[in-house]
Amino acid sequence: MRPQLVIVGAGPRGTGLLERIAANAPDLYAGSGLDIHLVDPHPPGAGRIWRQAQSPLLLMNSHAEDITMFTDDTVPMDGPVREGPTLHEWAGLDGRTFADRQVQGRYLRWIYDRSVAGMPPGVAVYHHPRRALRISGPREGRQQVWLEGRPRPLLADAVVLAVGHLDAEPDAEQRELAAYARAHGLVHLPPDFTADSDLSALEPGAPVIVRGFGLAFVDLMVLLTEGRGGRYKGDLYLPSGREPVLYAGSRRGVPYRAKIGYDWTGPRPPLPRFFGPEQVKALSAGPDAPDFRRDIWPLVEKELGFAHYHRLFTAHPGRTAMDRLRFEERYAAAAGPAEIATLVAAAVPDPADRLDLAALDRPLDGVRHASHEEFQEGLRGHIEADLARRHDPGHSADLGVFLGLLSVYGQLTRLGDIGSWWHGFFSYLASGPPGPRLRQMLALSRAGLLKFVGAGMTVGAADGVFRAASPTVPGFSVTARALVEARLPEPTLARVRDPLLRDLHATRGAAGTPDGLLRVDPGDGRVLDGAGRPHPRRFALGPFTDARTAGAFTRPRTGGPAFRQNDATARAALALLRDLARHAAA
Repeated sequence: MRPQLVIVGAGPRGTGLLERIAANAPDLYAGSGLDIHLVDPHPPGAGRIWRQAQSPLLLMNSHAEDITMFTDDTVPMDGPVREGPTLHEWAGLDGRTFADRQVQGRYLRWIYDRSVAGMPPGVAVYHHPRRALRISGPREGRQQVWLEGRPRPLLADAVVLAVGHLDAEPDAEQRELAAYARAHGLVHLPPDFTADSDLSALEPGAPVIVRGFGLAFVDLMVLLTEGRGGRYKGDLYLPSGREPVLYAGSRRGVPYRAKIGYDWTGPRPPLPRFFGPEQVKALSAGPDAPDFRRDIWPLVEKELGFAHYHRLFTAHPGRTAMDRLRFEERYAAAAGPAEIATLVAAAVPDPADRLDLAALDRPLDGVRHASHEEFQEGLRGHIEADLARRHDPGHSADLGVFLGLLSVYGQLTRLGDIGSWWHGFFSYLASGPPGPRLRQMLALSRAGLLKFVGAGMTVGAADGVFRAASPTVPGFSVTARALVEARLPEPTLARVRDPLLRDLHATRGAAGTPDGLLRVDPGDGRVLDGAGRPHPRRFALGPFTDARTAGAFTRPRTGGPAFRQNDATARAALALLRDLARHAAA
C-alpha cells in the first residue's frame, strides 16, 4: 500500500506543515507515492479561527507587512527556503494596514492551494471535513485515526497533530459561576473564542462585567459596539442605543500595550547576546528541569535590557552619558540586577529612558484612586500615554525590546514547558491591539459605555447578581446580571474537550506537563510518553504543546521558531515514510 500521512488540523499550522512537506519532499522522499490526509471540519487553510464566516469588523492585530507564511534565510532549519509574499504583498494592501481576518483567511487558503499544487508527482492530498476522535495502533505499526461519522479509520504510517487552540471544559470556579447563573437567571459566558460566543443575551444599556483585557476583550468590544450599529466620528463614539455598558478589569487592570506604530531604522541589536543556544544548552543539560524565575528569567531580563540599551545608545546617543562600548562592556560584566541598575542610573540620565520590566508589567501595583470617576480619568491618561509613546520613534528603544522578546521566545521553545506567566507577559507587551482599537476604547470610555474596574479584579456571585471589585478603587464595586470571561480557554489536557487529545493523554500514554500541555520532543515534535520516550509515528505542533511559539503568525526575517519546528517535523515524517517505503519494497 502507498504510505499514508494523516495531519489532524488544516488551519495555519497544518498549512504551514504542508508547505514544508512540499518544500522538502523532492530531496527527502522518493518513494512509491504518498497520500496525505488533512482532517478538519473547517475549510483547509483558514481553519476555524480565520474562516470567512465571521464579522469583517474583526481585524488582525499585526500590520499586513508583518505577516508571512514563508521561510527566509534567517530561519535556522535544514530544509530549503521557499520564499513567498507577505500578506500585504499578496493582498495588495498598504503594509501598515491591519487587515481583517477574512482577508487573512483567503491568504491562508491560497497558501494551502499553492502547497498542494507544489507537491512532487506521486504525492496526493485529501481533505476530510470531519473531526478526529482518537488514534490507536502499536508503537511500531500502522496507526488508526478514527473520524466522526465514519465506521472505518484512516490508516496512517505517521500522524501529525496540528489542532491549534482548543476548547476546554470549565474549571471549578467557572462551573460554580455557571451553576449560579442558571439558578438565578443570569448570563455567564465562559472563556471562548469571541467570534463563536452568542452575545445576544447581553442586553442594551445593561451593565456587563468583563474579566479580561486582552485581545478577546477587544473583539468583544467591537462586536457589542460597531457590531450593533454604533460608529465613530473622529474621537467620538456615536451609539446606536443597542450597546450594553462594559465594566472591564483583569489582573493588571489595563489593556495590552498598543502595537508599535513606526518602522525600524538603522542597525538591529546583535541578538541573541545573553540568552542564546549556548545558554539553552546549559539549562537543558542539568539533571532537573530549570526553574523559570531562578534560572531563566535573569538571562531573559538581561537580554531584553541589552536590546533596549543597544537601541538607545545607537539611535539616541544624546540621551546617554557614557560611551556605548564602555557601557556594554560593563553591562556584560554586571553580576545582577543591582549592579545593572547602578550602571544604568549613571549612563542614562532620564528615568523615562530606562527599562523597568516590573513597572511595565504591573503599572497599577500600589496605585489607589479615591473614586471610580477619578480612576476612569487616570486610566484614560495611561492609555493616552501608551499610545503616544508607542507611536513616537523617539522611544524606539521600545522596538528594540520587541525584537528582544522575539529572540527570547525563539530560544524558549527549545526548553519545553516554562509555565504560563511568560506567555501572558509576552502577549501583553508584544502582541497588543492596533493603536486605533485603543483610541476606540478611549471614545467608548468618554461615552460612558466602557468603564474600568481596576487591577486584581475579583468576581463573585451573591444576592442574585455578579459583583466585581478591585483594590485600585477601595470601596467601589459593580453588580451586573451578566458576566463575560473575555479570554481563550486554557490549553490544558486535563480539561480539553477535544476527544482525540483527551484519549491520547488519558489512555494512550501521552505525557503532559504540570500546566497541562502535551509534551513533545523539542527537536522534531514527536509526542513523548511518561518515560520521556518519543513515539516513532506520532507528532504534534502548536499551542497545546510544550513547544508553543509566539503568536499565530511570523514576522518576516525574525528567525521564525514555528517555521523551524514545521521544517523539522516535516523532515522527520518524510524520512520515516521514506524508510518505511524502502523497507516494504525490500
